[in-house]
Amino acid sequence: QVQLVESGGGLVQAGGSLRLSCAASGLTFSSYAMGWFRQAPGKEREFVATIRWSDSATYYTDSLKGRFTISRDNAKNTAYLQMNSLKPEDTAVYYCAAGRWATRREDDYNYWGQGTQVTVSS
Repeated sequence: QVQLVESGGGLVQAGGSLRLSCAASGLTFSSYAMGWFRQAPGKEREFVATIRWSDSATYYTDSLKGRFTISRDNAKNTAYLQMNSLKPEDTAVYYCAAGRWATRREDDYNYWGQGTQVTVSS
């Protein structure tokens, strides 16, 4: 069956960096767009970034452009989210997801990971 496993979360001070990984199995990784979403305490889950399967084109939520970078390594069946200059408001559970289309909509993603906690202290 399809599995997406996130890793790389943790506790970091404001201004620091983290790189999240999403290891995929049970699907043809190179044929899926990969997205990252996050859910902060008491808030709805929101779109962070996505990367297209065909040409690795990337899309970000506007507020995170320049600080976050999504990438993928098809040889390793892994997607990444590099997060720099982290702020306390970036504290959330981060989820990766796989779908056929690189969109901002959760409904367009068929498979989801269990999430990894990112906590940014001030």
